[in-house]
Amino acid sequence: MECDPTSDLGTHEVTNQPPARGDRDLWQADPALRDLARAFGAQPAVLSAYGHDLGRATAAEAASDANRYIPELCLFDRGGRRLDEVQFHPAYHQFMQLSVAAGYAAIAWEGMEGGHATHAAMVYLASQVEPGHCCPLTMTSAAVPVLTADPDLAPFWRAGLVSRHYDPAVRPAAAKRGLTLGMALTEKQGGSDVRSNATMAKPDGPDWRLTGHKWFCSAPMSDGFLTLARTPHGLTCFLVPRWMEGGRNGIRLLRLKDKLGNRSNASAEIEYDRALAHRIGDEGQGIQTIVAMIHHTRLDTAMAPAGLMRAALGEALHWVTYRTAFQRRLVDQPLMRALLADLTLDWLGCLALGMRVARAFDDNGAEARGLARVGVALAKFLANKLCPVVIGEAMEILGGMGYVEDTPLPMLYREAPLNGIWEGSGNVICLDVLRTLTRDPAARGALEAELQAATGHDPGYDSALTRHRQRWPAPPPEAEARWFVERTALLLTASVLIRHAPNPVAAAFVTSRLIAERGRISGALAGLDAEILLSQLAPEAG
Repeated sequence: MECDPTSDLGTHEVTNQPPARGDRDLWQADPALRDLARAFGAQPAVLSAYGHDLGRATAAEAASDANRYIPELCLFDRGGRRLDEVQFHPAYHQFMQLSVAAGYAAIAWEGMEGGHATHAAMVYLASQVEPGHCCPLTMTSAAVPVLTADPDLAPFWRAGLVSRHYDPAVRPAAAKRGLTLGMALTEKQGGSDVRSNATMAKPDGPDWRLTGHKWFCSAPMSDGFLTLARTPHGLTCFLVPRWMEGGRNGIRLLRLKDKLGNRSNASAEIEYDRALAHRIGDEGQGIQTIVAMIHHTRLDTAMAPAGLMRAALGEALHWVTYRTAFQRRLVDQPLMRALLADLTLDWLGCLALGMRVARAFDDNGAEARGLARVGVALAKFLANKLCPVVIGEAMEILGGMGYVEDTPLPMLYREAPLNGIWEGSGNVICLDVLRTLTRDPAARGALEAELQAATGHDPGYDSALTRHRQRWPAPPPEAEARWFVERTALLLTASVLIRHAPNPVAAAFVTSRLIAERGRISGALAGLDAEILLSQLAPEAG
């Protein structure tokens, strides 16, 4: 039997403090997600069960443990033999087990209706609680389409990647019930410019041997890694298994990265010392081969910040609902409601745009593929530029408590910049949008069709779209790329909301983001209907 904490401490009595949040249901408490999941074909039963499990108070406690007790690098055993292993707190394995069993890495490839939309919503839900374990599972899921470039390797590796069994055992892939796959692309001298990679690959019978260095290896305890190395014909994609039948492969862990956030997940600097590797795709076509993985991981980097924002706003709303100042509840104060309403619109817009793009991943045809290509870049750019601002404001709402590790706000704040850096920072994404719209008529046409589909419902949107087309009848010069991408992403978000959100929500977004005079900071505007917007954050908060 659990006992309630004591409020009467002798020297003083604890008052005006919100109660513990306890068990929550992340699916049932999120009407916006439920509506968007239904609109875009996601699987409600899957998301309901996953959201219920993630919302338990025990899950929040495990998330705290996984981020407090960070991974440890074990290079050697006591006798001096190399291990090159990373040890994790049991709470990390708990989340891996939960998410693998729920289908986080598998569901997009199991052939069910709305698989990618369901996966995207799972990313959103998991990011609200413990985002670190999302990294290896996102890469595992995104690696599946890359394997189609090698019909010989694909059947074995694909079966392991889409398994619903989490198997962290240190043994060769053939001896495991489930597999994860990581990625090691960037090198010191190039970063995002992978064309400057210097790792070399030399033939060894039917396989290859890799020698070189990788500056970032995400999830180094994965069972294998997709990587890029040079052959005589140019940059080529390889799959490097971590274990061979005869023992460890030539992958040396040099150090774990001391990262700002994403602490529960290990990221390493590694060397390949004649590591055996299997070629994926044709020689010299490495970037074209690996781009399928990057394309799918970008969807997750667009959805994760929406989840981080949702978690931060949930903490802020809980605080202001139970906290009083100057004889009034904080949630009843007009300035607080205006701020929360504005932040809620940022979150709602990113969630809606991400789910619409996920649906494009599910649909067939050139138009859907084109929208997925350009839409995922727009969604990633917008969500990740807004995420640190929203979480910073939520932290400020809690005041000093928001800056203390007793709350999840510090973890969320550290996590906020990650997805904007991973898989292409802001400038890289903007240049990619310009390149896609210039070179890909299907993407350009799909974007125009999506923007046009919302016309005739809101005069403010129609006017803003007309001005946008007049200002940029074609993709702009590079120096204007951020302005163009931001504006295009906002218009695309408005289009999705007009067609799939309650009318007051869509109207508020159009007014506040596209046409109204306002300040540059959150809450610096007038006229938002806080009742409607806060009811989207929590039905009882309207």
